[in-house]
Amino acid sequence: MRIFAHRGASKVAPENTIKAFKVAFQQGADGIEFDTYQHESGIIVFHDRLLLRRARKAGYLLDTPWTELCKLDIGEGERIPTLSDSLKTVPQGRWCNIEIKHLHCVDSWVREVKKAVLNNDIQPEHILVSSFNHHWLANISKLWPEVKIGALTASFELDCTASARALNAYSVNIALDAVEKDFVEKARLDGFDVYVYTVDEPRDMKQLEAWGVTGIFTNVPDIALAVLAP
Repeated sequence: MRIFAHRGASKVAPENTIKAFKVAFQQGADGIEFDTYQHESGIIVFHDRLLLRRARKAGYLLDTPWTELCKLDIGEGERIPTLSDSLKTVPQGRWCNIEIKHLHCVDSWVREVKKAVLNNDIQPEHILVSSFNHHWLANISKLWPEVKIGALTASFELDCTASARALNAYSVNIALDAVEKDFVEKARLDGFDVYVYTVDEPRDMKQLEAWGVTGIFTNVPDIALAVLAP
């Protein structure tokens, strides 16, 4: 089962930071997952709309100039990374799930991500792009048909693979609270990989493995690798 470090190894390092990504790969994670916003200065890695929780500063992420954002301490002296900085941490053969929290122009987003992937010598087949905004994913897929699409969901859908089929997605990325054995079986039968987030308890890891999920997103990749070792 593939192990993605959710926002990096975020139990032992500040989430969505270069340190968290490096630690995740040192622990043996198959890939990292991180959240992105298309800021006016480029694509940056951050989870919240507001700065307060991570930077202990009032204000909105997208209202703050990059000249100020890049100076903020978001834990243990770590700074907000750019997409390109984050991709630099990905070793050959490992995966990266780019989750989109905000974008304002699909064309420029695709151009920037393609450039970052190329410049950092990342294998495109190991990039997974996900979002709860399936309209963005549909438009990205039109412009970049080679990229793998992960349809994010946290719902018990009437037709559980309808969105994935409409997007010609690679995977369905589903919340732990919403996943069931029948869903996994149906999604796999329909040809989709299934990734589940956020999975930190060994009991859940073992259950999902038995159900046949493709992989999990976890804050504790070291524990997941130990629990799921052959």
